[in-house]
Amino acid sequence: MTVRPEAPDITSPEFAADPYGSYRVLREEFPVLWHEPMQSYVISRYEDVARAFRDPVFTTANYDWQLEPVHGRTILQLSGREHAVRRGLVAPAFRGDELQQRFLPVIEHNARTLIDGFRTAGKVELVGQFSTHFPINVIVDMLGLDQADHARFQRWYTSIIAFLGNLSQDPDIAAAGLRTREELAAYMLPIIAERRENPGDDLLSRLCLAEIDGTRMSDEDIKAFVSLLLAAGGETTDKAVAALFANLLRNPEQLAAVREDRDLIAPALAETLRYTPPVHMIMRQPAEDVEIGGVTIPAGSTVTCLIGAANRDPGRYRDPERFDIFRDDLKTTSAFSAAADHLAFALGRHFCVGALLAKTEVEVGANLLLDAMPDMRLADGAVPVERGVFTRGPGSLPVEFTPAA
Repeated sequence: MTVRPEAPDITSPEFAADPYGSYRVLREEFPVLWHEPMQSYVISRYEDVARAFRDPVFTTANYDWQLEPVHGRTILQLSGREHAVRRGLVAPAFRGDELQQRFLPVIEHNARTLIDGFRTAGKVELVGQFSTHFPINVIVDMLGLDQADHARFQRWYTSIIAFLGNLSQDPDIAAAGLRTREELAAYMLPIIAERRENPGDDLLSRLCLAEIDGTRMSDEDIKAFVSLLLAAGGETTDKAVAALFANLLRNPEQLAAVREDRDLIAPALAETLRYTPPVHMIMRQPAEDVEIGGVTIPAGSTVTCLIGAANRDPGRYRDPERFDIFRDDLKTTSAFSAAADHLAFALGRHFCVGALLAKTEVEVGANLLLDAMPDMRLADGAVPVERGVFTRGPGSLPVEFTPAA
């Protein structure tokens, strides 16, 4: 007699230690699960999660309570024309010539600066000495803010991410997140007012000046976008860089291939986003009753979409538990656009506006790291261990290499 396994608890220590086995059980046995502690329906199959991202019946109204307390009202909460206009105001800075000509030098400078701090050491802890700092430093410099405040932004970023991942509702974490919103507003609003009067050539000035059909972003809009950019832009790139190298270091033959052919960095990143995505869950809220997997989910319910589970669905990918940068069932040419078939950046109208920025940062960082450490290898005895539930990535990544003469 076959005994059905118990439904995994995504807030449990066991899940946090290794969610992938639980994802398998959820997909196979509980594809639509009511999770009482989170007061949320949990979906885990690729087809269902992709639908929740694409189908307009699934709204982002959940962000009113999930994100607004720490960020203020952001573009993620908008819909229809209001969303299209706000997205149109911010998107140009994160794509095409604007990204390549204006901000690529900023990205390269920050990567080189961090690498210069350890290139002669023969060893580095890539998370603590590179990936955690790299994207936040880039964002601060893109915005034209004081480089002396990098550490302050790093602290705010850490607090925001802890707030967003506070599934157990720890009151201290919640209070710290709310304090961060106040501190960030006190810091940013005077600077935004000054940039409106004396605009420069930085991203913050461009946000202040951007206009579509007579609509401009308010000071509060811009402050909220900066807060969102710190969290979304920092966390995804931080964990993507670390996960990319953790995956390659655990697969030395694939690392060797990437080292020899740098065009393989993009496929390796796409496979990393599928195999070990930085964001493991995103929530949605249906505007009306909707049926998924034979279960009717009432309007207004919270639906937790498990990206980490969907991206390893054997109904979508062959041998999904294997990291393979050469797989032919993942479109790498569209992996950083709204036509992506992995779910790491969501899909549809709320596809991550900063996907190309993240790709550019990872490609620049990976190339420069490979140049500085051509024989990089995991430090003796090091075993990369992932940390996190809402977002997830290697907790540390000790690497050894032969310093250049």
